Formats: sequence, C-alpha cells, structure tokens
Amino acid sequence: MQHGPAVRRRKLGAELRALRTGAGLTSGEAARLVGWHQSKVSRIETGASGVKPPDVRLLLDVYGVEDDELRELLLVLSGVRDGRRDHWWHAYRGVLPPTYRDFISLESQASAMRTLETSVVPGLLQTPEYARAVTSAAVGTVDEDRLDALVEVRLARQDVLRSDPPLALDAVLDEAVLHREVGGPEVMARQRARLVEAARLPQVRLQVLPFSAGAHIGITGPFVIFSFPSTSDLDVVVLDHLTSSLYLERKEDLRAYTEAFDSLRIHALSPEDSLDVIAGTGDGA
Repeated sequence: MQHGPAVRRRKLGAELRALRTGAGLTSGEAARLVGWHQSKVSRIETGASGVKPPDVRLLLDVYGVEDDELRELLLVLSGVRDGRRDHWWHAYRGVLPPTYRDFISLESQASAMRTLETSVVPGLLQTPEYARAVTSAAVGTVDEDRLDALVEVRLARQDVLRSDPPLALDAVLDEAVLHREVGGPEVMARQRARLVEAARLPQVRLQVLPFSAGAHIGITGPFVIFSFPSTSDLDVVVLDHLTSSLYLERKEDLRAYTEAFDSLRIHALSPEDSLDVIAGTGDGA
C-alpha cells in the first residue's frame, strides 16, 4: 500500500516503460535520444524519482505518443497544472491536506468511479447542508472560515458530474447511510431528494445494500475504485482512514476490490427498487 504521490510516480513510470518498449527502444537508446544518462530513465520508470512535466513531454515525443487524452493524463500524474493555470483545488492549498488534494486530482481525471459507502452519502452527491454537517463532524472544532472552505471544496468537486464527458459514478450505499440522521430530519429529507435527483442522471447508478443482506464483503469499510481513460493500468483503489488515505495499485488488489464491488452490486437492490427506498416509499427488505 502506498500514499498518493508514490502511486502516481510508480504508475507514471510503468506507463512510460510500456510506451518505450512499445516504441522498440531500450532504456539506453531512449536516454541517448533525449540526452540523458540511462540511470535517469531507469529511476523514472521504477518510480524511484519524480519526473518534471517537460521531461514527460520529451519522452512522449520520442516514443511517438500522439494520443492527446493519454498525454494529458500522464502529464497530470507528473504534477502538471495543464500548462496554463493551477487546478481549482490549489486555491485551497492551505486548507486541504496533501492526501485530499491527491484524491481530488485523481477524481478530476478519472473517467469512472465505483464506490461503496457504509456511513455517509458520497461527497459527489451531498447537499450543502449535509456536506457541512459531515465536514464539521469529521474535522472537529475549527473556525468558520476553514469550515466554509472545506464545504466549498466538497461542493466544487461535484462539477465532475457535469463535465464533458461527465464522470460515471456507480455507488453502492449501505442502507445505514439513509437512516443516519446527519444534520437532522430536514437536512436528511433534502439529501434524500438530492439522491433521487442524482439517481435519474444517465451517468449515475445508485444501489442500496439493504440490512436484510446481512454481513457482506464490504462490511470492513468503504472504498473507491478510480478508472481512467486510455489505459486500465492507471486504475487505483483508495481506502480512507481517519488521518490519511491509502492507495492500492497492484493488479491483484484491483482485481480483489473489483470482484468485491461486483458482488456487492449483486446483493444490493436494483437501481429501481433502490430509488423507492431512497425516496422513502420502499421498506428495504
């Protein structure tokens, strides 16, 4: 298990190595073409050291990579801010911990997100009032300005559902999420209405995992699987903890969590029945 920056270095290095071999070049040949020592290419490909965006562009040019979407994704992994301006969340650099910024960066570049939530509504679907109550509980006693900023970030993240193309969100919600009165009954009523609205979006699939499902494979905690365009080798699992997030990148980890999510979807209610439960017209049985 690695933290966000290490995962991104390793994934970037692995993809650059695959592109080099696909171009029919040895590491030594690639190094000569860009005017580097071979050890620099090796350190980049193993993730032992970071690589600056201009160096990534240079390697991609040498490897003949013309896919704009792939180039952009690899540049994001190297830390580029699109060459023109910082991404929106960098305005909150003094408020957000590095692991949260890493999460937002991955979320903003992902094409799909699968998530199991066992306690709260996914951040991408929270109303402002619900987001404020959750954030306040999560961070404890903070001044109002900091709390306002954290809520703003949570709401700004929701733009990925309105982007072109939008993020495809596939969420399984434990029924407990619907019964935990975060912020009180009125806040929950508005939050349920927001979920119903979101469930009708073509890019959002919501399923409720009913209490009647009993013990299930996700009972140990929530998780997120990010999938990316162009290559599945960049997919990553994120596990949230109280003070940090862990990122799992190994193929066996991705396979295990993908199978777990597929199993949860099978045991969850259908999207149609889930919609009834969310709206309060079903019994969740």
